[in-house]
Amino acid sequence: MLKRRFLTTAMAALLPCLPQASLAQTDFPNKPIRFIVGYATGGPTDVIARMVAQEISGPLGQSVIVENRAGANGNIATEFVAAAPADGYTLIVNTLSLNVNAIMGQGRVKYDPEKDFTPISLAVVLPQYLVVGYNSPYKTVADLVNKAKSQPGTVSYGSAGNGGSAHLAAALLAVQSNTEMIHVPFKGNAPAMTEVMAGRVDFMFYPMIGVAEREAQKQLRLLAVTTAKRHPDTPNVPTTAEAGFPGFEDYVGPVGFMAPAGTPAPVVDKLANAIREALKKPAIQQRLQQLGAVNVASTPQEYREWLKKDHARWSQLIKLAHIKE
Repeated sequence: MLKRRFLTTAMAALLPCLPQASLAQTDFPNKPIRFIVGYATGGPTDVIARMVAQEISGPLGQSVIVENRAGANGNIATEFVAAAPADGYTLIVNTLSLNVNAIMGQGRVKYDPEKDFTPISLAVVLPQYLVVGYNSPYKTVADLVNKAKSQPGTVSYGSAGNGGSAHLAAALLAVQSNTEMIHVPFKGNAPAMTEVMAGRVDFMFYPMIGVAEREAQKQLRLLAVTTAKRHPDTPNVPTTAEAGFPGFEDYVGPVGFMAPAGTPAPVVDKLANAIREALKKPAIQQRLQQLGAVNVASTPQEYREWLKKDHARWSQLIKLAHIKE
């Protein structure tokens, strides 16, 4: 009896010394979880984050709050989560900016994309259309490229800002076609699209959402899509590979979920399973398709491996295209 009492007392004394993360694993989550989005409300990343947050709150038994910390091409949010406690309660809803900002701002950003984060799940990827104004003289991708080759520096493309998906996709086209094109950055996709529709900027790469409707309204012409196969919503639009430029399907905009480095494996697995189950629901899959998103729902290990390849892809492109911050 005395020995049992001694052991009980000793264990009680040791409990405060155990790491807090170890204790938290058994009842995770026991408070609200935050999804940190590095962009303003209403964009694809924000919309996807809110869909997932709503779907997993029930199975996890806690509310999941989406918090927007916009600025610096997602860098403000990314640095915030990198410095957050590794307990699974603060996640970054990351995009390609995770790797791209670290490459372009090497030595200046306050995180390492591999060492400072624990991958949870790559939820979706976001392909793009190459679009021109409806009255544009360019009817094919070849028309654009031939003009850029015959008159270097005369073909322009718009984007939502330096280092974003539209900028990098057009830079990839310039590299693959060995041409010189002019980048015209705007503060968002909407103003860039306005200039393309007006014909003051020649073309841009644009997320799928809403593009087919603009084509139907004779505001845009779709020259190519960056998917591996033609998209069912636009079967007459060739892929970039069919237009002579393969590999664009690998340079996609991801929307994934990551936690700070050191987050316990049981916590990571619980979050990953909840996210993946949410993405399997037919209603969610239908909504994602409407957004032009391709459902991936990866495991943590699959996402880790994908991120390494993604970093190598962007590093090579940024070097070849001489892109600077």
